[in-house]
Amino acid sequence: MSKTIIVSNRLPVKISKTDGAYHSSPSEGGLATGLGSIYKQGDNVWIGWPGVEIAEQEDKDQVTKELKDLNLIPVFLDQEEINQYYEGFSNEVLWPVFHYYASTYAAYKQSNWDYYKAVNKKFRDMILSIAEPGDVIWIHDYQLLLLPALVRQELPDVSIGFFLHIPFPSNEMFRLIPWRSELLEGMLGADLIGLHTFDDVRHFLGAATRLLPVSSSANIISNGERSVVIESFPMGIDEKRYSSLPLQDEVKEQIGLIKENFQNKKLILSIDRLDYSKGILQRLEAFELLLEQCPECIERITLYMIVVPSRDTVPQYAHLRDEIDKKVGKINALYRTMDWSPIHYYYRSFPIETLSALYYSADVCLVTPMRDGMNLVSKEYVASRINNDGVLIMSEMAGSSKELIDAIIVNPNNTGEVCRAILQAINMPLEEQRRRMIPMRQLVAKFNTSHWVKIFMDRLKEVKLMQRSMQARHVSNTTEQSIINRYIKTKKRVIFLDYDGTLVNFKSNIDQANPDKELYNIINKLAEDPANQLVLISGRKHENLDDWFKDNDIYLIAEHGSWFKQPGTSWHKIGGLSDQWKHDIYPILETYVDRTPGSFIEEKTYSLVWHYRKAQAGLGELRANELINNLKYLASDKGLQLLPGDKVLEVKNMDINKGKAALTLTEGRDYDFIIAFGDDYTDEDIFKALPESAITIKVGSNLSAAKFYLRNPGEVRKLLTSFAKYTPVEEGTQV
Repeated sequence: MSKTIIVSNRLPVKISKTDGAYHSSPSEGGLATGLGSIYKQGDNVWIGWPGVEIAEQEDKDQVTKELKDLNLIPVFLDQEEINQYYEGFSNEVLWPVFHYYASTYAAYKQSNWDYYKAVNKKFRDMILSIAEPGDVIWIHDYQLLLLPALVRQELPDVSIGFFLHIPFPSNEMFRLIPWRSELLEGMLGADLIGLHTFDDVRHFLGAATRLLPVSSSANIISNGERSVVIESFPMGIDEKRYSSLPLQDEVKEQIGLIKENFQNKKLILSIDRLDYSKGILQRLEAFELLLEQCPECIERITLYMIVVPSRDTVPQYAHLRDEIDKKVGKINALYRTMDWSPIHYYYRSFPIETLSALYYSADVCLVTPMRDGMNLVSKEYVASRINNDGVLIMSEMAGSSKELIDAIIVNPNNTGEVCRAILQAINMPLEEQRRRMIPMRQLVAKFNTSHWVKIFMDRLKEVKLMQRSMQARHVSNTTEQSIINRYIKTKKRVIFLDYDGTLVNFKSNIDQANPDKELYNIINKLAEDPANQLVLISGRKHENLDDWFKDNDIYLIAEHGSWFKQPGTSWHKIGGLSDQWKHDIYPILETYVDRTPGSFIEEKTYSLVWHYRKAQAGLGELRANELINNLKYLASDKGLQLLPGDKVLEVKNMDINKGKAALTLTEGRDYDFIIAFGDDYTDEDIFKALPESAITIKVGSNLSAAKFYLRNPGEVRKLLTSFAKYTPVEEGTQV
């Protein structure tokens, strides 16, 4: 039976040492709760660091043995690894950059990076020690970005999912990291990359396609022969737990105490871990502005603020804690009365029962981080509102704001807007509170943590099936041999060959893609066989093909079928076509050349081509989509076809296509072997037009009507060279 291996920086337990022995207690984290349904079953396991340094081998053995009963496997880190991999690279490079604080807090140290790589390899070694064929590996978060590719190198066929629990930054921010390409390559070792929001997906695709030699189509990145799916999976919470807690006696008792302490006051709740990304100081400024501008709020509202200690030995966190202390002290000193304090501030963690009582009792929950991957406090508050009342104020910079759209959404940098939102919230009628809260509660209930786990794991299975179906179509050694065997046995063959991207690699300058000596040798060798009819069928101008292949014994078709040239004859073009439409289309294309540096127009007999292979990445695609929208009605009105290709958009007569051209050469010719190679959109017409018995091969992609695909022109040449080996040297003999 296959198993699931969950991998994260920390294990879902807290390890403590009492009386010389180590003991574990369950962690309250959302991830631990969500994945509990997986790692506790059968042979499934969770790999991670226990959270403390354990130096002695005897202690390591004891902890390993105790954790084994819980389906947990520890990866032990020494203090230097913790300092450099975790505190250093993870929290001084990745955390600030991914939260848009690169200029303030990021420190790029080579030693931190070296340790980050080394610890990721340590995790890899632990996975390899237990992983077996058929296992599913689910890796979590920013501390292990290199791990998917490290595992993939050793286990090429294993199923790997990766989930990032913090935001993914825009390309402009991400590219600041000196080791950005290695990090992206590490993540792309996964089959499925999960992020919290569609914005994160967009940012990841932008960074990957700009910084790496990979291409993307929709949300799929083609990474060599593998397709990696990037998708958003908003994480949920254990909704049933939070909605049932207020019904427990212990929580009810605490609710009673809170109500008694804050009677006739509007209670505003704020809960955060100590971190500069949480916007705590900005929130306090908005609250201070409210008290300043709205004197009637004095003694009527209370901010109940919990800040959970985190990394406060790090100077910037200690400084932030001191600044919060000062700000709270100042506001309380300015506005406190004999029997009222504006802010109740607690710098510590609370048990979940106390948090539940606060969620249930607070009239308003203020969640205004400067940047947050998801933020589950907002969902916990909503789940706890079992009377369908209360108001949630959400930062638009938190992932959960994309789901909880009935909250009051604010920009956390806009102090005035946050201040007005608090005022709106404390004065909101009960009817409106319910109108907003009910749909949010329904959403939190449906998209709970179990749902999140299920849809991720289901999608990972789908992605793996998709990859396998594509692998089955790649011309493997076995498939190649069967094609060659078929070739050898046949007596009348036609071989259709596209040129750019099929026989030669794609060049940024179209005039540099000249045939080389090797290609001429392959073509000449194949053309020598009297059983072969070679057809070069290209979108190139006929003058181009004439310069290159006029002396070769092959059939030439240029400009997608506008021009034909049989061996030993001159060129002729198909009749009955007009090029008058160019007068209307050319000026439109020229405006796009003016607006897109690096683009240019190529004019053919019956088509115009807008090339953007030299344009800035992303800009060319944007303009091409604009151009298609701009031209589609005019084109259909004039009987024209728009053909988007690889960094090109071609406008041509509808009556011209490679499929029709290929059909004219195959109909009634009783070929017993038909094969066609092509790499772009225009070649799909050939694949669709040829009979079912034909072998059709797409180059460079596996999304096609073709039956098989090859990765690049090198693989095409290899197959053609294999054919050429069977060309008769003279009658009755073979090489």
